[in-house]
Amino acid sequence: MEKLVYLIDADAALPGGDLREGLVEKAAPALRAAGASQIAVNVEDEHVAAGAAVKISRNDPPIRAMVSFWLDSADDRGPCENALSGHALGLAGYLVVESRPMVHHPPVGERAPGANLVTCINRVPGLSDEEFFDHWNNEHRKVALETQSTTAYVRNAVVRALTPGAPVRDGIVEETFPIEALSNPHVWYNCDNEEEYQRRLARMMESVQAFLDFEPMVSIPMSEYFLG
Repeated sequence: MEKLVYLIDADAALPGGDLREGLVEKAAPALRAAGASQIAVNVEDEHVAAGAAVKISRNDPPIRAMVSFWLDSADDRGPCENALSGHALGLAGYLVVESRPMVHHPPVGERAPGANLVTCINRVPGLSDEEFFDHWNNEHRKVALETQSTTAYVRNAVVRALTPGAPVRDGIVEETFPIEALSNPHVWYNCDNEEEYQRRLARMMESVQAFLDFEPMVSIPMSEYFLG
């Protein structure tokens, strides 16, 4: 079994609910018919509108959704990409290795509680594989879980791109937060005063600056719909 992740570019003016409906009601059944399992649709919809202030978007058209699923072999992904392409202006697919430092169990077929922050990451230029993964998997994991109100944390380390022209990425991270975190940094950093918030924020920034290149980073709050 292999995990595939697809980032979906869509018109910025398209209502998130329309994009969600197309992916959940039309694309997902076609994915399942093509052999996909553990299908998850993440979409920038009306439920995460408050996340506009924390969004980092560089694409034009922008990334509006992410669909992930498992296949027996990524070699057989053609019908799955066809199912998704009808709902996208652009499609960037990746074969990934998944790790779940913090597991949650979202309800099947419903919107998961909170907001899922989907972040595409690249390493600091010159950082070796050993240095990059050591910091990401060990030091940064500790910092992220100790400083934030995270309720789920998924690391998707990119093995290779699957679609022509897909941007080079080292990883795609999924972090679930309480929905209130989108508009309240104290909730995001799981604290109740400004002094502690600043301390936690400084610790987080020190960690990310040690291994991530901010220039190509994209980070978008989405609603998660796990379809099983």
